Amino acid sequence: MGTVLRVELRDRIAVLTLDRPERLNPVGSGTVERLTRALNDLRDNDDVRALVLTGAGRAFSAGADLGEIESFTAPGQFRAFVGRLTEAFALLEDFPKPSVAAVHGFAYGGGLELALACDLRVAERGALLGLPEMKLGVLPGAGGTQRLPRLLPPAVAKQMILTGEPIDAARAHALGLVNELAEPGGGLRAAQALAARLAAGAPLALAAGKRLIDYGLGMDLEAAIAYERETVSVLFCTEDRAEGLKAFRERRPGEFRGE
Repeated sequence: MGTVLRVELRDRIAVLTLDRPERLNPVGSGTVERLTRALNDLRDNDDVRALVLTGAGRAFSAGADLGEIESFTAPGQFRAFVGRLTEAFALLEDFPKPSVAAVHGFAYGGGLELALACDLRVAERGALLGLPEMKLGVLPGAGGTQRLPRLLPPAVAKQMILTGEPIDAARAHALGLVNELAEPGGGLRAAQALAARLAAGAPLALAAGKRLIDYGLGMDLEAAIAYERETVSVLFCTEDRAEGLKAFRERRPGEFRGE
């Protein structure tokens, strides 16, 4: 099986690479176990300020590991498998440091669900993004039916899920599912550049910003604004806030330490 998932530190960015290119980087139990360990290790690593997720070879990921799924003999095994994927993707979504998916070739099924759990997505022109489970007589089971309609117009998400047909990167970008388009072969470089811009921010503010947006979407507006007020009031007392103001006055980049 090899490494399944490689982790490399590049400046203040951790690049996590799905590393089974001979099988188009299937997402199975081994992958999510390694992803979970990596996220737990990187969570408290102060040298890492952002994540990039990508795939080795000619695609981001072909989806869930069908070989593993076909070995199941009871519904409970599949339920447990989906649970492992769901928990790992939730850990990524809730990770305090921002994440960027770098999609090339295609991201299908569980591969797209992994990309949907990232904060932002970069895709190379010509890449395809889809949830083809309907063509197999099932449905996405690791967050796809829930995260996709929160990132796309619901009617577009329904069409993708109910037909199993993918959309290309250009349309995904026009609809807001993809944040940036890159030329073929340039997706990882573009994702790292975007991650570097994120990594330049204050760590406490980055983590708080993620929480405000993600949790606030589930609140009514009045409660969400109150949550925002309390959060920014706490940030006002941090050393990073003082450094940010000083750096602004001195016309230089801030040197944030997460304090």
